[in-house]
Amino acid sequence: MKQYKKHFIIQASPQDVYAALTNPDIISLWTGEKAIMSTTPGSEFEWWEGDICGTNIEFEQDKKIVQEWYFGEEEPSIVTIKTHTDKKGTDLEINQTNIPDDAFENISEGWNDAIVSAIKDLLEE
Repeated sequence: MKQYKKHFIIQASPQDVYAALTNPDIISLWTGEKAIMSTTPGSEFEWWEGDICGTNIEFEQDKKIVQEWYFGEEEPSIVTIKTHTDKKGTDLEINQTNIPDDAFENISEGWNDAIVSAIKDLLEE
């Protein structure tokens, strides 16, 4: 099992970045698919028609999201997302633990190319 940890700078407020990760209507804008998402701990979420799914664990408004992501029969992967104010907007901190070795490259590319790039495209226009 591996861990992914990275910081991204997004030229938008922490409130806007947080909303892009928690509001299903905004998630649908950057994924291009219907999203299921709630900020209620214990609720299920689903992005990209179930390609990414799991359980929402914890929320701190505009600052922190903790989720459990599922990988079949493997132990759940814990994703902690934090937003920090930065002089250029938001420092988005991603920390994902317990990633199956064979999924690590795909997960890394997904964070970089599918998730963060899409959020930047939406918010930095």
